[in-house]
Amino acid sequence: MKELIIFKEGEIALKGLNKRSFEDAFIRNLKHRLNPLGKFEYTKAQSTIYAIPQSEDIDLDEAVERGSKVFGAAALCRALVVEKNFDVICKEAISYIEETAMMSRTFKVEAKRSDKKFPMKSPEICMELGGKILEAYPQLTVDVKNPQMVVTVEIRDTSAYIHAGNLRGAGGIPVGTSGSAMLLLSGGIDSPVAAYMMAKRGVKLSAIHYVSPPYTSERARLKVERLCEKLTPYCGDIAFYCVPFTKIQEALRDNCPEELFTILMRRLMMEIAQRIAEEKDIQALVTGESVGQVASQTMGAIVCTDAACRMPVFRPVIGMDKTEIVEIARKIDTFDISIEPYEDCCTVFTPKHPKTRPVLADVEAAQAAFDFEPLIAEAVAETELKVIKL
Repeated sequence: MKELIIFKEGEIALKGLNKRSFEDAFIRNLKHRLNPLGKFEYTKAQSTIYAIPQSEDIDLDEAVERGSKVFGAAALCRALVVEKNFDVICKEAISYIEETAMMSRTFKVEAKRSDKKFPMKSPEICMELGGKILEAYPQLTVDVKNPQMVVTVEIRDTSAYIHAGNLRGAGGIPVGTSGSAMLLLSGGIDSPVAAYMMAKRGVKLSAIHYVSPPYTSERARLKVERLCEKLTPYCGDIAFYCVPFTKIQEALRDNCPEELFTILMRRLMMEIAQRIAEEKDIQALVTGESVGQVASQTMGAIVCTDAACRMPVFRPVIGMDKTEIVEIARKIDTFDISIEPYEDCCTVFTPKHPKTRPVLADVEAAQAAFDFEPLIAEAVAETELKVIKL
């Protein structure tokens, strides 16, 4: 029995003259994800990508699971490759769908005949194969509107493919087709979700995290690295930058108005992130901010933070409420790690009464009152890089 995995393009299929580059990027990302399982051959035709295993010992269930997290495919499925002979198609289809058929009560047959030389048209294939399936599995009934099982036969140029329903793909467009960005990754719920959403739009992500020993523990840093590991199936390998932030936070505590501490801290975080991003030719910043969720995320606070930025700042969860964010966090399996009680540096020296409606001129004056430049330069120079791999 020869099987392969079929990936159905979604948005990629609409890319016109650029379609080929998007398909190539998807295949490149798919190779990176599936290579540890064994060798595959990849072909593409009619908005479909085929991953053909080159040995029989490859775990196709695991390959499907991994492939379902690669952005660029709307749907995917395991499929049986058979000869373009209708008798063979019927015999192999009845055997191949057995497990699914025994758990179903209703079904329908769909046929796609891209090879117009095949002697039967699609409606004939559906009718004749449907009859054979009913004979083999008499407990089934036909339901063309809401079937439990959909048996699909695709007649392509070289072979016929049989499968019993598609799985939902990751959607989006391939990572690496929309530029690069630096994610400000905390240990919370929101920023991993922001990473997932930007990767879904094709952005290649690096991540930056700030640590303040002894106020934050090594466990807090390891927690964030584990979040990166959870993101790699969607984002690919992640360059993880860890910034020593203790001296800057102590300087803020000792020299700036307490009520502006959080806003000033975020402005300095942005400055450090920008310098590293510029050095690495990264084009934008990404945060997990949501309007009004906490004091540092009011409209006024965000305006003051953005005033310190020289590059675009993307906030993909900006209009989402916490329930929506948590739902995605659970889906990508970051939620349980995010709620572990290891605090990040954003909770260090938190003011009792933070300014929720800051005035930009006051914030800039407070920042200018102390020379942070040497501390910023030192933090950038001492930043550690670790590549979190798939």
